[in-house]
Amino acid sequence: MSETPPHALLRPQVALPFLLVALIWGSTWWVITGQIDEVPPSWSVTWRFMLAAPCMFALALITGKSLSIGRSGHLLAVFIGITQFCFNFNFVYRAELHLTSGIVAVMFALLMVPNALLGRALLGQPVTPRFLLGSLVAIAGIVMLLVHEARLSPLGGNIPLGIALAIGGILSASVANVVQANPTGRSLGMASLLAWSMLYGVIADFALAWFTAGPPVLPADPDYWAGVAWLALAGSVVTFPLYYPLVRQIGAGRAAYNSLFVVVIAMLISTFIEGYEWSLLAVAGSVLALAGMLLALRAKHV
Repeated sequence: MSETPPHALLRPQVALPFLLVALIWGSTWWVITGQIDEVPPSWSVTWRFMLAAPCMFALALITGKSLSIGRSGHLLAVFIGITQFCFNFNFVYRAELHLTSGIVAVMFALLMVPNALLGRALLGQPVTPRFLLGSLVAIAGIVMLLVHEARLSPLGGNIPLGIALAIGGILSASVANVVQANPTGRSLGMASLLAWSMLYGVIADFALAWFTAGPPVLPADPDYWAGVAWLALAGSVVTFPLYYPLVRQIGAGRAAYNSLFVVVIAMLISTFIEGYEWSLLAVAGSVLALAGMLLALRAKHV
C-alpha cells in the first residue's frame, strides 16, 4: 500500500467527510438512548436498517452504481452485514442500557487499536511506536472514565456487562471496517456493497430480534420513529459511504480517529442532556484520553 502523507487529514477531500461523519455520529449515541426505553434493542436495530437498506439501494442507483457485485461480493456483503449491521449495533444498543451514551462513545474511541492492528495484519498497513504509545495513553484515560462511571452508575445498570457489550461492538465494527477495504471490497462500488450488506444485516437483525425478544414491537411514539429516521438516514446512509472510503484512503487506524471528535460531541450532549456528572477523575481521564488520541494521530503512519 502507498505511504499515507503525515497530514492527510488536512486535505479537503479527506477532512470534510471526516468531520461530517464525526458530527453526525456524535449525535447518534444520544439518539440511541431513546430507542431502548420501551422497545427491545434488537427491534430498534432492525427498524433502523429496514429503513436504511432500501435508501442505500436507491443511493446506489441514483449515483449510477451497478447492483451486481458477483459471488465474492455477496460473500463479503454477508460478512459485513453480520459483523457491522447486526452484531456491532446490537452490542452498542445493549451497552447503552448500562452505560451513558457519552461513555460508550468514549469506549468506541478504542476502535483505533483493533483497526490499526487488523489493518496491519490483513492489509499491510503500518503501525508505528508513537501510535501504540498514544493508544496506551488513551486507553489509560478511558479506564479512568470507566472507573468514574462505575462509582456513579447513573443508569443503575450492570457496568461490567455494559463494558463487555461495548467491547463486543468495537471488535465487530473493527473487523468489518478492515475487511471491507480488502481487494474484493475495493473493486466494488461503495454504495452497492453497503446496500447489500445492510440488506443481509437486516435479515440477521430480524431473526435475532424475533429469537431474543419475540414478535415485532411497533411503538406509536412519533419521537421514536423520528429517531429511527435520523439513525437510518443520517447515521447510516449518509455516513457509511463517507467513512468506509476513509479507511481505504488513510488507513484503518487513522480513520478510526474521527472518534476523537465524536467523543467531544457525545460527551457534551451527555453532560447537558443526560446529566453526566463530572469529577476530577473524569476530567483527568478525558484529558488523558484525548491527549493519547492526539499523540497517536500525529504518528506518520496509523
